Amino acid sequence: MTAVHEDPTEAQTVTETTAKTAKTATVTDMSGTSTHHPERALLPTASGAESAAALRAILRGHRLLVVAAALVLVAGTGIGLLTAPLLGHIVDLVVDREGPGALTVPLVLLVVVALARGAAAACGSALVARLGETVLAAVRERFIERALRLPLERVEAAGSGDLVSRVTSDVSVIATSVRQALPEFTRSALTIVLTLVGLAVLDGRFLLAALLALPVQALSVRWYLRRAAPVYAEHRVATGALQHQLLDSIGGVRTVRAFRLNDRHATLLEDRSGAARDVALRGLHIVTGFFSRLNLAEFIGLAAMLGTGFLLVRNGSVSIGTATAAALYFHSLFNPVNAALFLIDDAQSAGASLARLIGVANLAAERTPEGGGAPVDGAVKVTGLGHAYADGRPVLTDVDLEVRSGERVALVGASGAGKTTLAKVIAGVHRPTGGSISLGGVDVRELGPEGVRRAVTLISQEVHVFAGPLAEDLRLARPGATDEELREALGRVGALDWAEALPEGLATVVGEGGHRLTVAQAQHLALARLVLADPPVAILDEATADAGSAGARVLEEAAARALEGRTGLLVAHRLPQAAAADRVVVLDGGRVAETGTHDELVAAGGRYAALWAAWSDSRRAADAPE
Repeated sequence: MTAVHEDPTEAQTVTETTAKTAKTATVTDMSGTSTHHPERALLPTASGAESAAALRAILRGHRLLVVAAALVLVAGTGIGLLTAPLLGHIVDLVVDREGPGALTVPLVLLVVVALARGAAAACGSALVARLGETVLAAVRERFIERALRLPLERVEAAGSGDLVSRVTSDVSVIATSVRQALPEFTRSALTIVLTLVGLAVLDGRFLLAALLALPVQALSVRWYLRRAAPVYAEHRVATGALQHQLLDSIGGVRTVRAFRLNDRHATLLEDRSGAARDVALRGLHIVTGFFSRLNLAEFIGLAAMLGTGFLLVRNGSVSIGTATAAALYFHSLFNPVNAALFLIDDAQSAGASLARLIGVANLAAERTPEGGGAPVDGAVKVTGLGHAYADGRPVLTDVDLEVRSGERVALVGASGAGKTTLAKVIAGVHRPTGGSISLGGVDVRELGPEGVRRAVTLISQEVHVFAGPLAEDLRLARPGATDEELREALGRVGALDWAEALPEGLATVVGEGGHRLTVAQAQHLALARLVLADPPVAILDEATADAGSAGARVLEEAAARALEGRTGLLVAHRLPQAAAADRVVVLDGGRVAETGTHDELVAAGGRYAALWAAWSDSRRAADAPE
């Protein structure tokens, strides 16, 4: 039996953590043996049909913008196509020796065409970009709305890196495509279509000559798409896995160093970074091959166009000016064709990212049973509860626990005993694999996830301080709270003095980019949120562990005041906190080993008594003079 020390242990819930990470590719146990496990159950990715359906649904609400953008771009592109015939006419005038005066009107028209085309292109690009931003905003909002409602168990199973990579890198890829690639691709596609129409108007034989390049281009695109789509999708997954590993290794650096897993995590990072790099290099190789094929298509098309023009001029079918206009038309296709096909590269990447966002946005929302709500009574009853993070590796087994409304119960046990897992299962973060839980006499299956969240508030060591005014951060727990109610909540947990001493009091901007709160202040903030939320049941999972000895005592007093009037479950890091509880429940190996008051358990001489004796000895040794 290990002793429970006053300072935070780096090895908190090691067995539980190992079980949680059992879905990762490889886990090294303490003996150094590598064991292969299945990959994480990543969040879903939408199919092409699902992504297209989602886009159509969004665009239906913006028909006017779609039509306006299309009309302006078509008009601008059509005006621009007048350039080649005007230049061809000028060539004919020169060949016929019409004199400088005959060139005035065509030259003026060229200037007008250039100005009109530029204005229409700018307006059309702005409309397309606006349409793209509108679609992106709709997809992003739908993604965020659904992501915030995902079951926490589902997010933990996938890994936070998967969700973070979607909301950061995937959104960034789509945003870049919307702002740069989409307008350019739209203009290029319209230019290609209307230029081919222009060639047909000049002479259908010029169009046939131009189409000789089409088979090579079509085969090139087919070759590219068949290879690029899987590579881009694989790259997004590999990037997400790398980001998740970075979060795991950096976020858990203390545990990694405590167990001397530095080399293991460095190897994992190297492997996942190498996998992402290799996929990226495969993509570059595909792009290089794609453009070499496009260059061949240009050579074939231009050679056919010049040959056709020569033959038609020689037999008098067309004038030199017409042949010149046709050649200029085809030459003007180089940039839009290459741009459109080049942007397929961006489209593939953006499509893969969009599919990852739509995949989450299409997930079914949590279902709240009719009539589900937070019970008024804070009683908690756990019967035959079992839970396992991986098959065959139970963390909790046949746990029976009954907590009376308003009772304060401390969960105690060695690292890996199942304390945190029990707390999370009761809070609804994880679903039990067996047994039942009732809150206020109502089965949690009847309450539903939303009802459980209203009934139970879980506070852990990891408190997030949202960016913005401190008052608004507090109002997350009760949106309609008045300033006086905020001060009352802060005062109840002993945080009002330091909160009002901030540069701008409750209006001080905290969080990212704002005033930095200490660990103790952040925990005070979490406890004040608890008071404002006022749930019947509160669970504190090592909530004072990171504050240091003196800070922990202050926070324990604040936690005791925050728990007044509600049922409290405390995952006790410090045994004095357990001693102050109404009852102590000792967990061992995922089972309830002992239960009773502090005095009863010390007198019983069991596991808790051994923990208390070890802690008392460590305190006496620490206080003894050197």
